[in-house]
Amino acid sequence: MKIHLAEADGKHLITGYGEGWVQVNQDRHTTAFLMTPEQRLIWNIANPKALVEEDFRAVIRLAPEVFLLGTGPRLKFPPVASLKLLIEAGIGYEVMDTPAACRTYNILMSEGRNVALGVTF
Repeated sequence: MKIHLAEADGKHLITGYGEGWVQVNQDRHTTAFLMTPEQRLIWNIANPKALVEEDFRAVIRLAPEVFLLGTGPRLKFPPVASLKLLIEAGIGYEVMDTPAACRTYNILMSEGRNVALGVTF
């Protein structure tokens, strides 16, 4: 699916997604990544169900107000204990399937919110 926003002001936004891929601006990703409107990073995550606390340190360094975790075509919750660092840092989070996380990220980004997105496949 392609997504179109009228204006991105040079920020990272989701421009499309499909089974096994997400497109950020003109770059197609097929491996896990983290991003904010200003930054994009490789995230060495293979399976959201195997996330551990340490995996969220990169999210905390981004210092978002809210973190969206896209878990692929189906919702897969990470272990609750792995989210402890986000809770302690006061970062709100939402776990969603990747299409929902992509759409929500674009909406929050367009509103000027301090949002981060993590995508796993």
